[in-house]
Amino acid sequence: MPHTADPLELLQALVAIDSVNPALSPGGAGEQAAADFCGRWLGERGFEVHRLERRPGRPSVVGVLKGTGGGRSIMLNGHLDTVAYGTYEGDPLSPRVEDGPVHGPVHGPVHGRVYGRVYGRGAFDMKSGVAAMLAAAARATAAGRLRGDVIVACVADEEHASSGTEEVLERFTADGAVVTEPSMLEVTLAHKGFAWFEVDVLGRAAHGSRPDLGIDAIAKAGHFLVALEELGARLAAAGRHPLLGPGTVHASMIDGGEGPSTYPARCRITVERRTVPGEPAAAVRDELAAILDRLAATVPGFRYELRAGLHREPFEADPGAPITRVLLAQAERVLGRSPVIRAEPFWTDCALLAAAGIPCLLFGVSGGGAHADEEWADIAALHQVTDVLTGTVTEFCAG
Repeated sequence: MPHTADPLELLQALVAIDSVNPALSPGGAGEQAAADFCGRWLGERGFEVHRLERRPGRPSVVGVLKGTGGGRSIMLNGHLDTVAYGTYEGDPLSPRVEDGPVHGPVHGPVHGRVYGRVYGRGAFDMKSGVAAMLAAAARATAAGRLRGDVIVACVADEEHASSGTEEVLERFTADGAVVTEPSMLEVTLAHKGFAWFEVDVLGRAAHGSRPDLGIDAIAKAGHFLVALEELGARLAAAGRHPLLGPGTVHASMIDGGEGPSTYPARCRITVERRTVPGEPAAAVRDELAAILDRLAATVPGFRYELRAGLHREPFEADPGAPITRVLLAQAERVLGRSPVIRAEPFWTDCALLAAAGIPCLLFGVSGGGAHADEEWADIAALHQVTDVLTGTVTEFCAG
């Protein structure tokens, strides 16, 4: 276990730990070993360590260093789970450091730091962020306790259903938070949400020679697919969020039929709707229901069942919140320029933190290959994120 607060050493140690999410890949190792590692590392540095494990084998670890009082509390949040290896090139659990192109002008050993890339599953998404927040929390508190509490949340299951952050938020809160997902050294102030639905278009089973008895559910479903494409075009032409653009919709899976000589009694379509602020899940369900009701009224024999699945609300940070202003200032100090403001098309745990009343934003490393056959993080960016987070914790918790 690394005894120093060197984020590169921490990242290498974390990449070497198998933490594939078993909800996505049955038989995956889960977060237990990674949580053990982070808990021990935080405990050795004086943090109170809380292990949350409502689901056996799927723990999250929260380290808390109490402040002296009168300061703002901060939460650093990062997930321990990774996706599976698939056809990953080489050994995904053997972190490999290589000289190579980096984000920015620095290259080679500078001020005792080695630059290049570190390869391995989770290096980019997002054990780099976990390493940076562990190192930053330790550095910010090494000289003595700050006025505010420092909370480090190493969470489970973000890649699937975010049960880890949900469990953490039942017991912990803060005055501000930073989620350290990779962001290419840009500051993320918004991201889309999503809502999943299942639509069963209903027909009537019959022998393929008896059209007088059968109703073809797959053919009827074609009307819905055309209407869904038209909805997507309307969304693209409607008002756009200034950072995120429009909401989107697509049919992601389709299943139906029992054999070539049978009229299909059912055709199931899975729909994903990506949402922007101002589009709650209830509203997008009503949107789909209105389309289906119109088809039921105008297409002979069209019947359906609509079921809502998992949904996550979109996220938008307050640009004037203290945590936002502090991190932006620290990023400008470290990067030597005003940071780029961005939004993400994908969902993150920021939305859960914001819904719990914790002002937050997202900031993380550069790199590439998330969920791909080769994954890497930029080492220069890893050090820069650590420096930004260290300054953010110090300044935010002193006030």
